[in-house]
Amino acid sequence: MNLNSGLPLIDLGVFAAVAEAGGFSAAARRLGVSKAMVSTAVGRLETRLGVRLFQRTTRRLSLTEDGAAALPHAQRALEAAQDAEDAATQSRATPRGTLKVNAPMSFGLLHIVPALGDFAQAFPDVKVDLVLDDRVVDLVAGAFDVAVRIGVLSDSGLIALRIGRNRSALVAHADYLTRAGTPQKPADLAGHATLSYSLGASDWVLQRGRCSETVKLRPVLQANSSLALQQAALQGLGIARLPLFVAGGDLAEGRLVPVLPDWHLPETPIHLVTPSREHLPRKTRAFIEFFRSRMDPPAWER
Repeated sequence: MNLNSGLPLIDLGVFAAVAEAGGFSAAARRLGVSKAMVSTAVGRLETRLGVRLFQRTTRRLSLTEDGAAALPHAQRALEAAQDAEDAATQSRATPRGTLKVNAPMSFGLLHIVPALGDFAQAFPDVKVDLVLDDRVVDLVAGAFDVAVRIGVLSDSGLIALRIGRNRSALVAHADYLTRAGTPQKPADLAGHATLSYSLGASDWVLQRGRCSETVKLRPVLQANSSLALQQAALQGLGIARLPLFVAGGDLAEGRLVPVLPDWHLPETPIHLVTPSREHLPRKTRAFIEFFRSRMDPPAWER
């Protein structure tokens, strides 16, 4: 099998897209073409090479041994072509087009939306399509260019760039603590009104040194938005676990006070993720670099 025999670059690109997306339909959505065109391009490449690149069943698509061997060479050929284009057009390279971004609701409202004005001023030819959703979405199926993910990444196929850490704290309004008392140890939380994030863990795990305690929750309020819990805490409804990217300003200005400050909640990473490392559009690269610079360091860590 010789990949240096004048193979059509477009067919190599379709082959790589199918392998990276895990299917013909997903690759077609990513490329903006029909599934039939994708199937034709892969078939044409297989005929040219004289090998089968994918093992197809009604339920699953996987690379054959020949396909797995060919994929990195195809990706390098595409990268070389992109590098050649970038070198030839560097003087007029301007990020442009629609950039589809996914982010968690609270993080997006507090830290992405306020930055969009500066981003638009820096890159006026890029139109942002922002989708805020606390549930994890499929980047390929949703045709997203980039997403913010908070927590441990479960999809190893995504390309991730760590941009910060998510630390949380137990917080309450001073009026609530005056009325209900201030917890002195984790076990005291059992007698308090708690405000819980419904898409997160059902228990709170608190750590101090090598000691760890788990608090079983019976919340008076559950919500699928940290911003809703923040507002409830500010009204004195109870004790909430909030990310510092939500509650940092309230703590700094005294609108909320920390509860059990000697105990810590596990922290998780914050990443920018893309479906693929290869051939990122200039609009995606521009957003990543822009947002990465704004998060160095993150506002809530300053």
